[in-house]
Amino acid sequence: MKRTLMTMAAAALLVLTAPVFADDYKIDTGHTFIQFKISHLGYSYVIGRFNDFEGTFTYDEKDPSKSRVEASIVTGSIDSSHAERDKHLRGSKFLSVGKYPGARFVSTVFEDQSNGKALLKGDLTLHGVTKPITLDVTHVGAGKDPWGGYRRGFEGTTRLSLKDFGIKGPGPTSQELEVLVVVEGIRT
Repeated sequence: MKRTLMTMAAAALLVLTAPVFADDYKIDTGHTFIQFKISHLGYSYVIGRFNDFEGTFTYDEKDPSKSRVEASIVTGSIDSSHAERDKHLRGSKFLSVGKYPGARFVSTVFEDQSNGKALLKGDLTLHGVTKPITLDVTHVGAGKDPWGGYRRGFEGTTRLSLKDFGIKGPGPTSQELEVLVVVEGIRT
């Protein structure tokens, strides 16, 4: 019996002291940006961002395939630096924020492509529709911050077809949205 208890205690100690490579991060909303770009009549672009969001991610340096991301966006926080346009974008002809106040991304696969590059696949729910999307991801960097914390950053890009999410674009040249996400997380 004593030997069994010693074996169990040793096994528990090994499990508790085994190196853990996956780190959990809370998205630092002060240093994270969710931006978009869409054609305006084929002559120029409207560029904007979402100001209110939150999320977490896990990154495993030894096995990046175990990495995951979850994020939520308040769609009413859309900001294109033009109050009347933002009112239109929040309205029933575009985001319908009264009916669909949030968007959500939940990753399903993180495919390491080497050299700091990866494909992040997941489900995006926007305008009441959930569709799989893929972001091209680049690891920006990681390390200690001046306040004793540890941070990690990524950049990701993707293109979204508005009609895939039940959103009618404002014109024939405005059917695709380019998205740029720059994420900085603080290890928890």
